[in-house]
Amino acid sequence: MIKVTLLGGGNLASHLAKTFLASNQIELVQIYNRTIKNIEQFKNKTLLTNNLKELKTADIYIISISDNEIANLSAKLNFPDKLVVHTSGAMPLNEIKAKANKGVFYPLQSFSKNKKVDFKNIPICIEANKPNDLVLLEKLASAITNHCYFIDTKQRETLHVAAVFVNNFVNHLYHLGNGICNSNNIPFEILQPLIKETASKITNLQPFEAQTGPAKRNDTKTINKHLEFLSKNNKEIYQLLSNSITKTYGEKL
Repeated sequence: MIKVTLLGGGNLASHLAKTFLASNQIELVQIYNRTIKNIEQFKNKTLLTNNLKELKTADIYIISISDNEIANLSAKLNFPDKLVVHTSGAMPLNEIKAKANKGVFYPLQSFSKNKKVDFKNIPICIEANKPNDLVLLEKLASAITNHCYFIDTKQRETLHVAAVFVNNFVNHLYHLGNGICNSNNIPFEILQPLIKETASKITNLQPFEAQTGPAKRNDTKTINKHLEFLSKNNKEIYQLLSNSITKTYGEKL
């Protein structure tokens, strides 16, 4: 079995802990977090600690914390010939400052603590500075997912930017659309079939081919009507995105 110690207590760390505990190929040796309260749900399932000096021996130490803290925390780790990895999409491999072998174990998905996910369908991007460690990470990834990718730092940073566009920005637009509905006594659920169809469509079509709407058609009358309706902040976003869509399809507003 692969022995894993997990450092972190946030959304991703919690999902990883549950997934590792459910695997018959992985032994979750220990979970570290500065605040024990955040990892108490695992107190009867594995060892817990808030003291880095109490970390037990493992094959892989997975740091799953905010990007800003990876360097500071990892610098306190001293595990020669062991593997220390982070789970960030945006940070390079050398963000890890530990005296150890280094790698990345990046599950590309949006995680919310109370929303169950199926790791078998989640892509995991791996990188390591030694071939043997890459093999170990592949084995770990394959124990929980059917989708493992060898992605280097430059590719991963690029991928993370793309993910922000297709996930974080899109979700923010859902939030704005929800606000428009709420302000006008319209149930947001009316839009949910449209959202699902749009997401489903791009599994068979390129996003370029799937685009519809007034900006693609250059329907200036409809666009101007929408702009008159919207608040200042929403108007700016609407105009920016409409201009980008229209430019993409070769016309000017």
